[in-house]
Amino acid sequence: MGERMDNHSAIQTTGSQWLLPVSEYWGFPLALVNFLACQLFALSSAFWFRLYLSRQHSSPLARHAVATLLGVTLIIFCFGWYSTHLLAVVLANYLILIQTDISNVHRYSMVVAMGYLIVCHVSRVFIFKYGILSTDFSGPLMVVTQKITSLAFQLHDGKKTLTMHMDTHVHIIPSLIEYLSYNLNFLSVLVGPFNNYKDYIDFIEGTHISGSLRRSASTSDKNGFHKSPDPSPLNAVCQKLLVCCGCMIFFLIVTQSLPIEYNVNPHFVSHAPFITRLIYALFSIQAARIKFYFAWTLGDAISNAAGFGFSGMDENGKASWSLLSNLNVVGVETATSFKAFIDNWNIQTGNWLKTKKAQESALLPKMLPKGGKPYLKFLCTNVCYCVCF
Repeated sequence: MGERMDNHSAIQTTGSQWLLPVSEYWGFPLALVNFLACQLFALSSAFWFRLYLSRQHSSPLARHAVATLLGVTLIIFCFGWYSTHLLAVVLANYLILIQTDISNVHRYSMVVAMGYLIVCHVSRVFIFKYGILSTDFSGPLMVVTQKITSLAFQLHDGKKTLTMHMDTHVHIIPSLIEYLSYNLNFLSVLVGPFNNYKDYIDFIEGTHISGSLRRSASTSDKNGFHKSPDPSPLNAVCQKLLVCCGCMIFFLIVTQSLPIEYNVNPHFVSHAPFITRLIYALFSIQAARIKFYFAWTLGDAISNAAGFGFSGMDENGKASWSLLSNLNVVGVETATSFKAFIDNWNIQTGNWLKTKKAQESALLPKMLPKGGKPYLKFLCTNVCYCVCF
């Protein structure tokens, strides 16, 4: 987000320019205005999706189709022709899914998805020197990469074990509409959060909440949960939207006053004392983090508004909607160690990296020494974030 942009940089986007007057009036980049507009549209659509396109009123096919069409519309509005990157990698990996032998599908999907991600960002950084348009599709591409690789490994594991004991294992290759819906649905296509395929399918088929209730209930109580009305996500959504409002106020007041770009200002670097630059870097980086708080919390709220993200009942007997939560703000700000920080920051990506698909990627089958899996996990982290950002 950074500093307010001039008129020339404000229109540097491949996305829609319908909101250009709003961008010029407020002085924010058009790409940012488009993103906020799309997320607000997704939020209102999520409520409609839960109330009027629920499983009781429509078929899973209709829900898949609507979720996909809305998602594709959002990425075209935000990224214009750049959206072809997302569509291309998703379709290419579906071809791999249906054409490749199941024993190798996870390898090919990892190579293609991660390879495409790396090529896109290496070309953006080292070839174009960040000289391309300001519209940045790296976030959606990273989320899609996580989903693609996750599903491929879950499908491989499901076919290999042929048992139903793992909740994440997938035993049937999804249809094209299911695959597109999972990767490009309007709930998470712009900023995530990442989620497991089976959780998403349960949500579409209307068994997400009842299944979570049964898993968290005692045996004697399980039979009655399917007869109970689904708990409403309204309170959770309102709480998360209040957090978003607080983040927006903080951004407008504090982050705008401490632009992170000033750290590399030639005059500041050459004339300011080292301790001044160090203190400014500390506070400006802290202030810049609020953008992630806003985006991830809003993405979580959108999924909850549609009825997705229910994690069961907490110890007080209240409905918990934290299945898709991507961060714990208090945990991040009060972390006393690096581990405590990463356990509360970008949680869903951390979950993705902890699973078998990231730790046993099969790209380096027998090259790792005993105990080397944690190092591969951090290698995947560095590839995703150090290269891509």
